[in-house]
Amino acid sequence: MKNILALGALPLLSLAGASPLLPRDDITYDAIIIGGGPSGLSALSGLARVRRSVLLIDSGEYRNGPTRHMHDVIGFDGVTPAYYRWAAREQISHYDTAYGVNGTVTGVEALNNNTLFQVSTSYFDGTSGVASARKVVLATGLRDILPSTPGIQENWGKGIFWCPWCDGHEHADQPLGLLGPLEDAAGAVREISTLNSDIVAFVNGTDTAAARAAADASFPGWDRYLALHNVTVENRTLTRVARLRDGGEPPADPSLPTAPEYDLFRVDFAEGPSTQRAAFFASFPDELRSDVGPRMGVQLYGGRLAADESRGLATNVPGVYAIGDANSDNVTNVPHALFTGKRTAVYLHVQLAREDADKELAGNGTTVTRRDEDLDLRVVWEKMNPRGILYAGEFDQ
Repeated sequence: MKNILALGALPLLSLAGASPLLPRDDITYDAIIIGGGPSGLSALSGLARVRRSVLLIDSGEYRNGPTRHMHDVIGFDGVTPAYYRWAAREQISHYDTAYGVNGTVTGVEALNNNTLFQVSTSYFDGTSGVASARKVVLATGLRDILPSTPGIQENWGKGIFWCPWCDGHEHADQPLGLLGPLEDAAGAVREISTLNSDIVAFVNGTDTAAARAAADASFPGWDRYLALHNVTVENRTLTRVARLRDGGEPPADPSLPTAPEYDLFRVDFAEGPSTQRAAFFASFPDELRSDVGPRMGVQLYGGRLAADESRGLATNVPGVYAIGDANSDNVTNVPHALFTGKRTAVYLHVQLAREDADKELAGNGTTVTRRDEDLDLRVVWEKMNPRGILYAGEFDQ
């Protein structure tokens, strides 16, 4: 399939210099996927497997872009995120109904009672265009909101991480620092207790009476738990995190799924002596990377695109789905992102097939009555589970 080869042949470290492969303007796609990370690529693959015409629009911005390696992705453990995307695109390039283009979506307009969507895109060469589709999949991801403390943004993903499953094993048994508010410290220690025992929680002035009350509410006994694990709480104000050694140099054997990384940092404070740590796990807030979903009316839940897990991760906007880190299932890792893309691909394909069948039967003079219950598992549950002696409980149990 030549349609996505321009994406597949992009440089491994950047999409910014690539000329766009413009989408076809002579067809209405079955679906347009906005976002080219793991969830978007998974949805593209799933739809292409059943020969749905589908366009993926990739802005070249990825939450895991700064990190050295991807981990816990079976078959790809230890590869760079850029290599993973390249390999996925290369495989998808063999499916003739998959298309790809580099650009930033600037708006989505719903037409004909949400049976048609027009997606406006700004391409990397300065041009723009509009593509049409019957469905839209939002795989727009998140961005981490990093503090302005010198050294944190510069070293993000390279010794300063947010996910112990993604990067913790490479820094096991090393002196570790936690970056974040006091109320998050005990929960973070609980997650990494099998990896590290020398831990300092840098809470950056958040050790206050209010923060201690919040910690009591979210993790009763948090202070005793930190004491049991010999965790030092450092409340001084951070002024800089300075790299002393780069754990990525020299690079590890690329054939290995994991190898130790020996970073080293100096932590400076507004007052008093500095200290050193080998790596950090951070608890910083995040936000939606794109506002395309909210601008077209997608509701938010907890700051993320609300998606109905019983309906293939459909949003409240008919014909629009939300997958990956951006949706409200509150799970953020690559294997789960792949799952959400596949889940929506299956549901979306079946929904399109049902719509096509209704049109075919209607055109044949057959009256078609489609009950909402066919697609609403909650309604089916209530109808098949009347209250009484055999009542099986609420749908959301």
